[in-house]
This record gives sequence, structure tokens and C-alpha cells, in this order.
Amino acid sequence: MIFPIVKYPEPVLQQPGEPVTEFDDALRAFVADMFETMYAAQGIGLAAPQVNRSRRITVVDLSNGKDPEKKMVLINPEIVERHGKIYEEEGCLSFPEIREKVVRAARVRVRAQDAHGKWFEVEGEELLSRCLQHEIDHLDGVLFIFRISGLKRDLALRRIRKMQRAGEW
Repeated sequence: MIFPIVKYPEPVLQQPGEPVTEFDDALRAFVADMFETMYAAQGIGLAAPQVNRSRRITVVDLSNGKDPEKKMVLINPEIVERHGKIYEEEGCLSFPEIREKVVRAARVRVRAQDAHGKWFEVEGEELLSRCLQHEIDHLDGVLFIFRISGLKRDLALRRIRKMQRAGEW
């Protein structure tokens, strides 16, 4: 099932997600639907709040479905190490047409659970590092436009309001 992706300023996007405590077939079906939704939107990461579910679940696939080995499910993730800095452009499925440069750690180590509840760690550099940080931010209720300068944020928010008035958002 492909879920509708909610856009800013939907309140669920700015609320911390609830921790997952039950690792059952319903959770695994939800994760499969999240992947299907992410691929349909041509994204490389998707967090549960973006499909209007306030839960600490995210899926990531930098190959966009081309390499099954690249699929990652991160449940209740937390960043345990950060190293270096990178300043690169990011986009977000909840902010279509808005892209801005964001400062992130160049490398991160994340501890999370898989769809069966087993804990694991993953390290990411460059694009994977940025994607992991972006998606975990979603689970914390933090949006990428709040990691850019106030001036750029104001311009982006003004652009969104203009699109809303035109019925394009």
C-alpha cells in the first residue's frame, strides 16, 4: 500500500515519534508499505511521521530499490557517534521543490533495531550519513529547514505559503 506523504506544516512532522515496543507482523507489513511509498515517491529515506504515523521507524535505501542489500530498516534509532562536518544540499519528501544546503556530520554510527527487534549498529559516511541524520531528525520532530539559516528558512517558508495560496501545496 502506498501511503500519502504529509507535507509541512502538518503537526505530526514536528512531534517526536513514539518508541516501538511490539515487533509483529503488522509492524513488518507497515515497513514494507513504507518502502513501497518511498520508492513511489523516488526518495532514498522515509520516516513514519511523513506518512502520518508518530512512531520511531524509518526506512533508507540509497539504491532506490535497485539493490536489495542496500535496504535498511531502523526502528528506535539513535546516533551514538558523529565525526567531521559536511555541507551539502538536501531535499525532503515532505517539502517538495525545496532544496537547501545543511551542515551535518560527515560520518555517523547509529544504533537501532530491525523489524524483528534485534539491535544492530550501522556506520554511514557522506550521503548515507546525511540520510540517516535527516531521517532520525524526522523521528525527533526536527525538520531540515530548521537546520538552515534564518534568512533561507524565511524564504523557503514564504515560498511554501505562496504555493499554498496557489493550491500547489
